[in-house]
Formats: sequence, C-alpha cells, structure tokens
Amino acid sequence: MNGFATFEDTDLAALRAICGAERVTARDDIGEDFLHDELGDVRGRPDARVRVLSTAEISAVLRHASARRLPVTVRGSGTGLVGGAVPVFGGILLDTSGMTRILELDEKNMTLTVEPGVLLMDVAKYVEERDFFYPPDPGEKTATIGGNISTNAGGMRAVKYGVTRDYVRALEVVLPSGEVLELGGKVAKNSSGYSLKDLIVGSEGTLAVVSKATLRLLPLPKFKISLLVPFKDLASAIETVPSVIRASSIPTAVEFMERDVILAAEKYQGRKFPDRSADAYLLLTFDGASQGEIDLATEAAAETCLAAGASDVFLSDTQERNEAIWSARGAFLEAIKASTTEMDECDVVVPRSRVAEFILFARSIQKKHGIRILSFGHAGDGNLHIYVLRDALGDEAWRAALSGAFDDLYGRARELGGQVSGEHGIGFAKKSYLGRSLPPEQIALMRAVKAAFDPLGILNPGKVVSGGPCRPSERNP
Repeated sequence: MNGFATFEDTDLAALRAICGAERVTARDDIGEDFLHDELGDVRGRPDARVRVLSTAEISAVLRHASARRLPVTVRGSGTGLVGGAVPVFGGILLDTSGMTRILELDEKNMTLTVEPGVLLMDVAKYVEERDFFYPPDPGEKTATIGGNISTNAGGMRAVKYGVTRDYVRALEVVLPSGEVLELGGKVAKNSSGYSLKDLIVGSEGTLAVVSKATLRLLPLPKFKISLLVPFKDLASAIETVPSVIRASSIPTAVEFMERDVILAAEKYQGRKFPDRSADAYLLLTFDGASQGEIDLATEAAAETCLAAGASDVFLSDTQERNEAIWSARGAFLEAIKASTTEMDECDVVVPRSRVAEFILFARSIQKKHGIRILSFGHAGDGNLHIYVLRDALGDEAWRAALSGAFDDLYGRARELGGQVSGEHGIGFAKKSYLGRSLPPEQIALMRAVKAAFDPLGILNPGKVVSGGPCRPSERNP
C-alpha cells in the first residue's frame, strides 16, 4: 500500500463528467511524450491525463482528487529538466497547456494578466508589439508562464532585471482541497503579512496550482546591442566579468561559452558562428532608452575586456550577426543533446567571484570519472549549466560515473557558497542533492510549509522536499 487510493473506473468517469470525455485520456491511451520531461530520465505513467480549460475545472478536479486521495501532478509544456512535471506516483496528470488566454493588459498599472498555459514567447511578442517589456528570459521560449512561475525561472537577462519572482504581482491559485485563493495584487508594494504569493513562485507545483497570473511589465528598451568577446581561455573570460559589471551600465546579459559548445552548435544548426578563433567567449548585451547610453556602456565594456586580455571585441550591430550569435546560443542545449547518447545537467549557482573556479573544477573531474563535460551559462549571475555526457558508456558505468560526477560537482558548489539549482528547480532528480546542501532545520521548515498547504500530500508528491508514502516506480511506467 502506498497511502494513495487506487485509481478506479469511477474516477475516470468523474473526471470526464467535469471536463468532458474528449479532454480526459485514460492510462493506456496516454502518449509517450507525457511520461517524461525534456531530459527524459525520470519517467512515470499517469492513470489519467486531464486537459483543463478553466479555474473551475481545476478546482473540481482537485476536490475529487482530495476526496479520493489521488495524486495530482501539474504539467504545462513539459520542458523541465528535473522530472518536476512527471507523475512518478501515477494518478492524475493535470494538463494546463490549453489555458492560453491573455486576459488583460493594464497599461496604467503596467501589468499583464494571463492564464498559466500561455507560452513565454507569446507573452514577449504580445507586450513588445505594444511597447512593453517582460524581462524574464529563460532559454526555453516554448515553456509556459505557469511552468516559469513554478520554477522561478531566470534566464539570460537576470543579471540586470532579476528573475520571474520579481515580475509576479498577483496569482490566482487553487489549493489541493479545491479552494481558490487570490494572492498579491496590482500594487507595487505590499507588507501585509506573509507573502504567500512568493511561496508559490518556485514551489514546483507542490503547494497549489496556478490558474491565473498578473505579471509586472516595464517600458520596452528602444536600443540594444551585443558584444562577442574572444579570450584565450575560459578562466580569463570569466574573471573579467565582475570588472565588466562595475565598468558602466549593468549588462542585460553576460553569457560565457566554450569553443567545444560552439562547434556542437555549428554542427547541429549547419551554420557558422561569427568567430571560432578562441577557446572561450563572453557574450555581453546592453539595452537602454537612448543610443548614447548604449554607446557609453559598450565602449566601457570593450575597454575593460581588452585590458583584461581579450583578443578582440566584435560588435554585433547587424541583424545577420545578431541572428547567428543568438540562434547559436539558443541551440546550445539541443546541440549538446545531439552530440551524445544521453546526458544530465548540474544547474548550480555560485557567487559570481567563484564562477571560474567552479568551471575549472568541472573540467578537472572528466578524467577521474571517465566522462565528457560541456558547459555554458550565465556568468553575470553565477548560474552555470554543466552537462555530463554519457557517450558510449554502458548502463552500469554511466550510472556510476554520473553519480560520482554529481557528488563532486554539488559538493564543490557547497564549498564555494553555492546552491543546487539556479533556475531549473529540484523536481524529483535533484532531491537528494538538496537534502545534502541544506541544514535539516531548513528542510523541516519546507516540509512544514508543504503540509500546511497540502496536508494529504496529493499535489506533485515525491518532488522537492516532499516524499511519498512509499518509493514510486518512476522508471518503470
């Protein structure tokens, strides 16, 4: 017995009565894509996939699940990398990807209210056409806003603008009991008790289901330019970052990339990168309200980089060059995936001053574990994407190498004052590392918060700090 009720035919009938038979799919008819997320290592088959279209439907489904004690896992686009939207205990997969309405643009309060299934790229396009700007910019533009909120997604512009939590003004959420709450509001400041809204952001669907979000907007910057800066090695590039950030206006983005990742992107895309002469690069972006402001910022950044040993500074001031650089940067993850048989990611964040030290350490353990490691990431905010690649390793050797590499990587991150995840979350895959990185008292407080929101433990069980009544058969759907 696992503590959850066994899903019955009567449950399927009840869900179809709520949402209609055409939007409820039974276990054996659920497609492969819904059994895993983007990386695919964590797997689980739900007993039913329910495609909800309204807050009322979410509430009704959760009321039924609560009454029957059935596990519920929320899913948007399924672009996560840690198994956060995988139903490892079966039960109900609550699919919010059909909730795609943009409900209100409030120009006076500079907010946008949307349903959780709206894609990030659609939010960006909608507001930019109206001269507004939504700053959070994670690499996966087909992720839903609900998913971004669940993981507190960051992205390339976080160094200047912050992360998703900084742009969530209000949330409508549905508790596991089916009760609907309004958290926050359009106000710019709020010191009225505990911020439950901010608890929901980053909770990975374990506390409540987001059914509506009001997002803070900014005026659209009129001018933007990028600099591609080659360095002789990665350490020199990354050690320059603090000086660049102090030199003038804070860059919108500060990305680092290695030559091996660029070559992988070239092969994957079938197009040349603007420069491939160096072993490492910084990609700097600046935006602002005037061309003069941008010119001053880029001039100061270029002088700083050249003084620190950069071999050149390439100004990306044409559409063709911009497209070549940023399309390659956007393709890095898929290019790395295409270069190997399987991979997993270490999504650590360390203090900006320790980035170079951590990256060099990551390189140094390749020979120790007999694996290949590639990396790229956000040098400006210390969020690093370290990919451990399987290549030709057999099952047992791969599991041992991956476990050993992750132990070393997360252990070193702790020593440097870092954290397990900068933006992708904990989900199922990184739970053990979170448990090792935080003191028991902190984990206990997190579990107490989970119990307060979800006393039956039905919402996304087995994720972050929540256990489950027993170990799920997550790899045998």
